[in-house]
Amino acid sequence: MIGKIRKLFRDCLAFIDSLRLSEKISGIVGLLVVVLTLLVVMSIQTVRLQNEYRRGLAASSTMAINIGRVNALIYAIVMESRGIYMSTDPVKVKRYADELVRRNRELSAVMAEWEKAVAFHNEEHFAAFRERILRFIDFRNELVRRAVKISPAEGRSWGDNEANRSLRTALNNDIEAFERELDERARQVAELAGRTEIASWYLALLGLCGLLLSALALLVVWRSMLRPLADISRTTDLIAAGKTDLDIPFDARPDEIGHLARAVRNFRDATLRNEELVQLELGTAHQRDVAMGERDRLNDKYLETKWQLSAALNNMAQGLIMIDSKGKVLTTNKRYRTMYNVPREVIGPDCSLRDVLAYRAENGMFQGNVEQFMASILERVTKGRPSVTEVALPDGRLIRVSEEPMAGGGWVATHDDCTESRRAERMLERTEKFLATVLETIPQAIVAKDARSLRYLFVNRAAETLMGLPRGQIIGKSMRDLFPAETAETIERQDREALAGNTERELVVRAVSTPNNGERYVAVRRLRITDQSSENMLINMIEDRTEQVTASEAAA
Repeated sequence: MIGKIRKLFRDCLAFIDSLRLSEKISGIVGLLVVVLTLLVVMSIQTVRLQNEYRRGLAASSTMAINIGRVNALIYAIVMESRGIYMSTDPVKVKRYADELVRRNRELSAVMAEWEKAVAFHNEEHFAAFRERILRFIDFRNELVRRAVKISPAEGRSWGDNEANRSLRTALNNDIEAFERELDERARQVAELAGRTEIASWYLALLGLCGLLLSALALLVVWRSMLRPLADISRTTDLIAAGKTDLDIPFDARPDEIGHLARAVRNFRDATLRNEELVQLELGTAHQRDVAMGERDRLNDKYLETKWQLSAALNNMAQGLIMIDSKGKVLTTNKRYRTMYNVPREVIGPDCSLRDVLAYRAENGMFQGNVEQFMASILERVTKGRPSVTEVALPDGRLIRVSEEPMAGGGWVATHDDCTESRRAERMLERTEKFLATVLETIPQAIVAKDARSLRYLFVNRAAETLMGLPRGQIIGKSMRDLFPAETAETIERQDREALAGNTERELVVRAVSTPNNGERYVAVRRLRITDQSSENMLINMIEDRTEQVTASEAAA
């Protein structure tokens, strides 16, 4: 079988060799045109499918996000309503009422955004859902009004009715219906993804065919054109070098290569007749060409090096100035001249650093005594001592000057405008102080734990109060070092679940035995974050609801 394949391959090569160059090129171009046409058609189809897939995926994502936001806001509103029901203190009722009104506005905004962003399969269903949301919002606004304007008892009376529960049930059914619609959209997007994948495979297959055809074309071109041309070119070079006793390859071929080979043969015959004259002329021309070529090469190398150095200096982010041991300016870059508003014509061939400093002083770009500054620079140049200083300009900019001595005497300095970096450092420091102040003053307990060991990395003042321990006895410890065994095991399990992404959808109030503050009722939100060094941490936001639970139990 392998022998037959080899024989077929040799026959194909022999047939290709028998064709003229124009026939070979025409055949290759025709095949490439066919493959490229198919590639273009499949590319257009693939792009169309990918656009449909992206639009479907975007619509599904928007719908999923809005379903989650509406569901979360409804739950938050209900929880704020419960705060109103359970509170008798008008101040607490007012706080819950304000939060409930804010959540109502957020829910209205989400519904308006949802209606604009997504086209629904069942417009009537969405209209009914929107109407129920508006009724839900109106009901909660009325609850706020009664609880704040009349009394908390009137608010509880208004909220405890069958119409409210029926409306909640209808909203839950609507959300479930939207989730089913989302599942249908997801199925359609998956189908589009499958079709896109098939089209991509077809496109890849056509690309592979194109590559194979290109490889075949290269093989044909190499065997029929490049290799013969290379042999003929080498032969021509040998003839030009004076070796005329050579056989011309491929001069028996009937195609264009054969014509070229026969032309080279005629050139060889002519060369034989003019060999003496050519040899004499070659000797003189060779010496002249070598000398001129070397001259041109050195000149080009000089110009290239000069251009590269100039481009490198003028594209530096820092300003640069270079002087010799006597203070004469050797060179400056564009950034230095722009930084100090020094025109190029000021820095002439005989310009000194003293002249540059005097010009800067006259134009408000230098503070201090020019002569004293020059004396200190020349002293550093003499001693070869590098230095780094920061200089404040009259216009408020801060410039970092790095000075380095040069071998053989002289001095080079780079000037870097560090104004913005210093301003950013001060702003970052103020921001960090502000954030620390906020964390220390919020009423919720905030703790940060290492994601791997679950040891405490940070606790705020509220967390110290909740646990009944100073932070010096908490940081670096694990739950098992602080809490009873059963409580520590429960907290650790909940932390591990949060790190794995299994967060609780509803905020649950649980009883916890603290290290030194007795049993407290807390609700915990957990959040996994990654800092700038890619280290994972777990943030626990703990709300102490002991007083609320105690008040509720006393009322019951």
